[in-house]
Amino acid sequence: MRIILIGPTYPFRGGISHYTTLLFRCLKKRHETTFISFSRQYPQFLFPGKTDIDPSEEQIREEGVLPLIDSMNPFTWVNAALKIVRDRADLVILPWWVSFWAPQFWIISTLVNHFSKTKILYICHNLVEHESKWVDKILTRFVLKTGDFFIVHSAEDQQDLLSMIPGAEVRTTFHPTYEVFNFGPSDPDVVRKKHDLQGNVILFFGFVREYKGLRYLIEALPQVLSKIEVTLLVVGEFWGDKDKYLRLIKDKDVESAVVVVDKYVPNEEIRSYFSAADLVVQPYISATGSGVIQTAFGFDKPVIATKVGSLPEVIEDGKTGYLVPPRDPDELAQAILRFFREQKSEEFINNIKKEQHRFSWETMVAVIESLVVNYHADRNNRKILDQ
Repeated sequence: MRIILIGPTYPFRGGISHYTTLLFRCLKKRHETTFISFSRQYPQFLFPGKTDIDPSEEQIREEGVLPLIDSMNPFTWVNAALKIVRDRADLVILPWWVSFWAPQFWIISTLVNHFSKTKILYICHNLVEHESKWVDKILTRFVLKTGDFFIVHSAEDQQDLLSMIPGAEVRTTFHPTYEVFNFGPSDPDVVRKKHDLQGNVILFFGFVREYKGLRYLIEALPQVLSKIEVTLLVVGEFWGDKDKYLRLIKDKDVESAVVVVDKYVPNEEIRSYFSAADLVVQPYISATGSGVIQTAFGFDKPVIATKVGSLPEVIEDGKTGYLVPPRDPDELAQAILRFFREQKSEEFINNIKKEQHRFSWETMVAVIESLVVNYHADRNNRKILDQ
C-alpha cells in the first residue's frame, strides 16, 4: 500500500511528534510510506510553552522526512496536497489534536478528495482539544467530515465522533507504548541524590495544565504523608499559572515533600526520572489517551490514574495500577497508601510486562490496514449486489 503520513516530527518536540515519528518507523516496514512534515509548526506568539523545538541531544527521528508544510503559508498546504495527488497514494494519514490545524488540513483534505481517489484517515489524539471553546467543536466537525476513516484512543471519543459524524468508519485502539526513551542513566540514585528525594517517590510527569489535575494530587499529599514517607516529584513545563501550585503546596504545608522540575525534559533525561520513581500518578480531570501512561508502562512503572477517557481501558485496576474518581483527593490518597502498604510494586510490574503486547505499534498498523481492507471489501460487495 502506498501511504503518505502527515504530522510533526523532529526538530519539533512533544508527544504528537514522537507518535507520528514512531508510526512512520513502523509503517515503512510494511508499506511504501512518505512522511510529509512541517517547516514551521506554530508561530511563537501562539505557542503556550517556551519553544516548540526539541532540545534533546538524543533525537527520535527518521531519515527521508519532507518538511513541506508551513503552518502560516497556504501555498505550502496546496503543494502538499498536489504531491499526494501526483504520488497517487492509496491512503493519507493526518493527526488531529488542536483546531489550529483546521484550515491547513481542510485545504489538504479537500484538494485530495477532489483531485484523487486517495482515502483519508484521521488519527484523533484529541477529538476536541482540552480546555476547548465552542468554536473548536465546530472546526473539528468541519475538518473531520473530509475524512474517510478515523482512529481514536478511547470509547468516549468514539461515541463523540459518531455523534458528530453519524455513520463514520471509526476504530478504537490503544495508544501504543513508548519504549524508545532508553537513553541516559537508569540508576535511580542519580536523580534521587540530585534532588534529595526521600522515601517512596511519586512521579507526576508531563506538561502541567489545568486538565491534568495536579492540584488534587497536592491536596492528597498531607493524608499520604501522615502515614508514610513519600516525595512527590513534579517534572514538566508549566503551561499556565505556576504560582498557584506553589501557593497550594505551601498552604498544604508539604513543601519539604515536593520537588518541582519546571522544564521540558529532553529525551536523554526521561529514563532517569522514571527510574527514580516507584509510582506514576496521573490525576487527570479529563483525558483521551495518555502518552505519559504509555511511557510509564514502557519503563514497567505502575500508574494510579483517574476514571476518565481511555485511562480505564489502559490501566487494569488492581493489576497494573489503580483507578480513582477524578477531583477526589481522598480516594487518590487511599490508592497511593494502598499501593505502598500492600507492597504492590513487584506484582504490578510483572502484570505490566505481560500486557505490553496489547500496546504495540504493530497493532496500530494492523488496525490501519484493516480499515482499508474492509473499505475495499465493502465496495466490492456493493458492486456484486448492484449487478
